[in-house]
Amino acid sequence: MSRLLGLIDKLETEHILTKAELTEIISGHTPDTDEYLFAKARAVREKIYGRDVYMRGLIEFTNYCKNDCLYCGIRRSAKNAERYRLTEEQILDCCKTGYGLGFRTFVLQGGEDGFYTDEKIVGIVSRIKENFPDCAVTLSIGEKSRESYEKFRKAGADRYLLRHETANSEHYRKLHPKELSLENRMRCLSYLKELGFQTGCGFMVGSPYQTAENLAEDLLFIHEFQPQMVGIGPFIPHHDTPFAEEKSGTLETTLLMLGLTRLIVPNVLLPSTTALGTIHPKGREMGILAGANVVMPNLSPNDVREKYLLYDNKICTGDEAAESVASLRKRMENIGYNLVSARGDCIK
Repeated sequence: MSRLLGLIDKLETEHILTKAELTEIISGHTPDTDEYLFAKARAVREKIYGRDVYMRGLIEFTNYCKNDCLYCGIRRSAKNAERYRLTEEQILDCCKTGYGLGFRTFVLQGGEDGFYTDEKIVGIVSRIKENFPDCAVTLSIGEKSRESYEKFRKAGADRYLLRHETANSEHYRKLHPKELSLENRMRCLSYLKELGFQTGCGFMVGSPYQTAENLAEDLLFIHEFQPQMVGIGPFIPHHDTPFAEEKSGTLETTLLMLGLTRLIVPNVLLPSTTALGTIHPKGREMGILAGANVVMPNLSPNDVREKYLLYDNKICTGDEAAESVASLRKRMENIGYNLVSARGDCIK
């Protein structure tokens, strides 16, 4: 155990280890080494961000998608998915509700839906920024051209989340249809950074065929890319996909990866995801205690929340509803943290 504790100390100081050293931590971690890591991660996070937890208002505005990723419940081939699209006015209504609840970041997330042309996205972003000028807008709408990203940036979009899913090209091919490539995903991430977005990457923990070495490669990529945001959550199978019978990613390994990511990129904005709250009733609290500093309650209209099912058993009610911000605030206070009303930009 002393060997792993020494590696964690080294990571805290140098913010990087070799692939072999990272693999050793991932393969050999124990509850005791995890607690040691989480204490370090909390200290690093609190030095930069204090005990503030930023809330983002998630608006899942379309569940149409042209892609056929093997793990995703809204994939093109998911014939049983009940599809929907929100209008611009519905999206603005979500923002209005969220603003009144104290949200100062809105996250527009959806499948890669050609109905929403560049012009439509530009119009939506422009109106949000016009109506709520003190708020940040994050887009999470997949792979686009550099020209499209530039239009979104000029319209006022502040951040863009594009999970890389895995930094290993062979593993990437096992999770995605042949028309998608890791090379293009990485190219898109580079465009986003070049254009001045606060850029987020991220990955699933425990996805099919994933190895400890793959997770180490994800961490090495994160160190190299230096994103402002990293989205990490456990893989959870969806019944209507080719991976329906696969095992979920574990809570323990997901928390481990959050803690390691905090030490690798100390100033990163790191969500404690809905998926964590899905696999454990206190998953989001545990994510915060492992080094995360963002939560993302759902602002989508109640009648569409259950239709945006990327995986099975997703939390759609209760604390995930915008109406339960007070409850989420209390839950954060119970573990010694403060849910704050702020844009919550990355501190450089």
